[in-house]
Amino acid sequence: MSAPQSFKNHTRFDPPFHFTLMPLLLLNFGFSIYIAIHHWPEHPHLHLWWIVMAVVFILIAGNGRGSALKAQDRIIRLEERLRLTALLPADEHHLIAKLEPRQFIALRFASDDELPALTRQAVAQNLDPKAIKQSIVNWRPDHNRV
Repeated sequence: MSAPQSFKNHTRFDPPFHFTLMPLLLLNFGFSIYIAIHHWPEHPHLHLWWIVMAVVFILIAGNGRGSALKAQDRIIRLEERLRLTALLPADEHHLIAKLEPRQFIALRFASDDELPALTRQAVAQNLDPKAIKQSIVNWRPDHNRV
């Protein structure tokens, strides 16, 4: 069984993306350059096209990953707004509008008990995500990240 999620181990890799797709795409890019250098006189336009397409494939993969992360961040912000609306006293709901998106994303790891105080602190001191995560005592794991 793995250790409970905490600040030290909360980062996550997506094995198919990080350990298969991107290494293969980078290998393809390197191979395209190698072939172009060593076989330049034979079909130079084709070799340049392979390099261009290798770059396009990397950009497609990165854009797809980036879009998934943006969608996830929007959902996290919505979830945390709803959670803060339920946990903060009504006279402190104005704090929700003062939080930056990156602060919402970091606050998702805070337990319900410490979220109101940590939200007040994040707004008052304009804490960055790392400082917010380091301030969390009772970590609320998020195992469903993209």
